[in-house]
Amino acid sequence: MDIHEYQAKELLKQYGIDTPPGALAYSPEQAAYRSREIGGDKWVVKAQVHAGGRGKAGGVKVCTSDTEIQQACESMFGHKIVTHQTGPDGKGIYRVYVEGAVSIVNEYYLGLVLDRTTQRVMIVASAEGGMEIEDIAQSRPTSIIRATVEPAVGLREFQCREIAFSLGIDNSIVQNFVRLLEGCYRAFRELDATMLEINPLVTTEEGRVLALDAKMTFDDNALFRHPQIAELRDKSQEDPRECRAADRGLSYVGLNGQIGCVVNGAGLAMATMDTIKMAGGEPANFLDIGGGATPERVAKAIRLVISDANVEAILVNIFAGINRCDWVAEGLVQALKDNPVDVPVVARLAGTNVEAGQRILASSGLPIIRAGTLIEAAERVVNAWENSKQLSQRKKQPSKKVKAKARAVRQAVDAKTTS
Repeated sequence: MDIHEYQAKELLKQYGIDTPPGALAYSPEQAAYRSREIGGDKWVVKAQVHAGGRGKAGGVKVCTSDTEIQQACESMFGHKIVTHQTGPDGKGIYRVYVEGAVSIVNEYYLGLVLDRTTQRVMIVASAEGGMEIEDIAQSRPTSIIRATVEPAVGLREFQCREIAFSLGIDNSIVQNFVRLLEGCYRAFRELDATMLEINPLVTTEEGRVLALDAKMTFDDNALFRHPQIAELRDKSQEDPRECRAADRGLSYVGLNGQIGCVVNGAGLAMATMDTIKMAGGEPANFLDIGGGATPERVAKAIRLVISDANVEAILVNIFAGINRCDWVAEGLVQALKDNPVDVPVVARLAGTNVEAGQRILASSGLPIIRAGTLIEAAERVVNAWENSKQLSQRKKQPSKKVKAKARAVRQAVDAKTTS
């Protein structure tokens, strides 16, 4: 789960992280009022969306008056911001964060992530702040500093000092950097975060070390331990399909293809998507119904896939171990009877109670295409999708009689106009 910049900064303040003064606003007028509360003669207005690259897309503006602040907000509120992280559809701007400008001496990049290779928390830093870490990694990979935290002892002060020296931070403020990095690690560990990024981290003329921007992502499976974090979720920034799935306890990731997938197990789901692509199709989603899925849970998953307007065919691929093929078949039949679809549906069942599942599908009276193997299922769903698409295109084309009648009408109109 992602949260907004202002929410991340509020959390980090609780761990001793220094940030510039700022306040949230939901309208241009409120933003101008917030600037007067903050004080000073220069402010930064930031669109609050779950995406990086806001500055390049016009989502961060420096203002020196109430008028400029209101104009900046007018260009943001109610509009969508499109960056390399939002995709072409962009994300809507419904709130802005007004922050007092600071006198920057140097900018740095600082991030904490879970390194799944070493199964450790890794600290990533660079003396080139303000840039995306991917750009830095491509153009100047040697400038990136990495340090792994040993979980048995946690982040040690000497590691923080080594990072500070490697970044070239002035000796007079190294201790300030050490306190900030230690606070970041505590927040990361105690809040079950999977990513914490401060970009840029800046030093000022007054000797402060500030988090000028902040981004945090949390482990969804650990949110039950942190209800205060779960309350920060902003569904307006998420894929509506993924929101509906999360509300129903389903593991779902929306994609841009046309073939909807209902699968049990993350590994099988990924293999299913790969096989669909090998057969010439494009998956519309990743959906894992999990183990021991009841007919009701399966039906919810089917309805979720059907609700995606981009889906033009559905593949149900179940290899039942803990699951039961008869329950999956019951859920599939129930969903299709409650919500009839005009797209082809292919089902491949294997494993526990597969014979009972096949009987349920055969006796349902529904036009469900059955397959015995994953490759066969992928080929059949792609062929069915292509045939359905061709049939739909032929239906849209006018018949010869319609064309002849339209031609006669045009000729009559032309003759009348000429006379």
